[in-house]
Amino acid sequence: MIHFDRVTKRFGDLTVLDDLDLTVERGERVTLIGPSGSGKTTILRLLMTLEQVTDGVIHVDGRPFSHMPSGRKEGLVRADERYLAPRRRRIGMVFQQFNLFPHMSVLENITEAPVHVLGVSRDEARARGRELLSTVGLADKEDAHPTRLSGGQQQRVAIARALAMEPEILLLDEVTSALDPELVAEVLEVLRDVASGTDLTMLCVTHEMGFARDVSDRILMFDHGRILESAPPEDLLESPEHERTRTFLQSVH
Repeated sequence: MIHFDRVTKRFGDLTVLDDLDLTVERGERVTLIGPSGSGKTTILRLLMTLEQVTDGVIHVDGRPFSHMPSGRKEGLVRADERYLAPRRRRIGMVFQQFNLFPHMSVLENITEAPVHVLGVSRDEARARGRELLSTVGLADKEDAHPTRLSGGQQQRVAIARALAMEPEILLLDEVTSALDPELVAEVLEVLRDVASGTDLTMLCVTHEMGFARDVSDRILMFDHGRILESAPPEDLLESPEHERTRTFLQSVH
């Protein structure tokens, strides 16, 4: 479903991703772990087209994503907005910060994008929005405004908003890092339900190792823009191959 083909990302002289070769299968749940600055979030930002690759090509569903076929000759050129727009809609992302519209109700936050981007009727979007609010345990909050919600509730709204776009790929970027500790569990429980109840391809950056163990098919340990090791959760978390992975896991437990 996702393939990074020798992707490098640099910011000036700093190489954040170094010749990355990464494949995520359709329906696979992959968690990225590693120290800050190791390139994990950059992977998600490249898939959301918030950043552009420096070298290499990203493919989604077997087709070029970061690049597009050249009209004049064989080969690829950097993708333009017209090419990216319909492909970007297949990808949903939940950020560290909730990014809800404070002047809109919870239900309006969820329905605006399906109506204006997907062309869904407002009645259909509202019905789907109410279903999703029930899924995330906020059926009684549809008329509330975000400022009246706890951080955990706001993040659950953000999850519902991402799902309302019916993505095939869901990206999760440290979705509990901005929450008070007592609110983390409620958000992770919602995401566990999403993982078990859908066939979404999921790519997750987290320091919550219990969550990574529960939802992942595979965990990747990153360090200095490279994959240090890749294994099923029980293998990587219980018996990592590299001393760097062992040191990192000790620091987050």
